[in-house]
Amino acid sequence: MLIADIMIASVVTARPNDTVRRALGILEDLDIRHLPVIDDEGRVVGVVSDRDLREYWRSLDEPAAGAVDPLETPLAEVMSADVVTVDSQEEVSAAIDAMIEYRIGAVPVLDRSTGELVGIISYVDLLRLARDLLNEG
Repeated sequence: MLIADIMIASVVTARPNDTVRRALGILEDLDIRHLPVIDDEGRVVGVVSDRDLREYWRSLDEPAAGAVDPLETPLAEVMSADVVTVDSQEEVSAAIDAMIEYRIGAVPVLDRSTGELVGIISYVDLLRLARDLLNEG
């Protein structure tokens, strides 16, 4: 089975200059945990997760008087920039291998011929697949 068969194709993205506040709003409103960050050419330059945002928040010291609101921090300062991706035409096992090896919960899916972001696959998608396969047997 190919990644394209089970990925989520309607991917919501953010930009590096978007704020932590905006990312939190998207994650909460859409009840998702991972948000690919793309540049002006549409290339994936990072991913921000709910875990990244929690770690960022915990890392803050007491803000100094007059300090900039931490929620206005650009995602470029918070996101994971070492992005692991998979190709939509790879076997699902490639996504599983990437998640296990890099200890991540979701992987952006690219069309390798164009470099375009075409989807995202998360551990939840893989668990749904496993459940469906078990129910068939």
